[in-house]
Amino acid sequence: MQRLALLLGVIVALQGVVGLVAPDAFVDVVRFFQTPPTIYFAAVVRMAFGLVLVRAARHARAAVGLRALGIAIVIGGALTPFLGVQLAQVILGWWAEGGAAVVRAWAFASLAIGAFIIYATSQSRRSTAIPSPAPPSAH
Repeated sequence: MQRLALLLGVIVALQGVVGLVAPDAFVDVVRFFQTPPTIYFAAVVRMAFGLVLVRAARHARAAVGLRALGIAIVIGGALTPFLGVQLAQVILGWWAEGGAAVVRAWAFASLAIGAFIIYATSQSRRSTAIPSPAPPSAH
């Protein structure tokens, strides 16, 4: 589960990089996933993504934060079919009014979330422990 969560973190971070470099492409991708029937697929993907983070949190460096993020994503995914289109229209409206700078701010948030997931899942809590010194030999 850790590796899958790490991979998802890389994907989210790359999404943020794309938004910073090519904000129009970022907007087009978001717009694509907000129309039926694609929005239902997006809802399922979001819920699965959130569940992966919740399961991976058990061994993560930032377990509480990763679990909270995962739960928020699951809830967001469950609400997507009901509120997703309206919320997307509001967000896309903000982006249209604010231009590339506003889109880049959202993309930076995506990059930061991806970086957090990468940090939290790149090593487990067990592997970050300092090994105890070996006992002195009896020679």
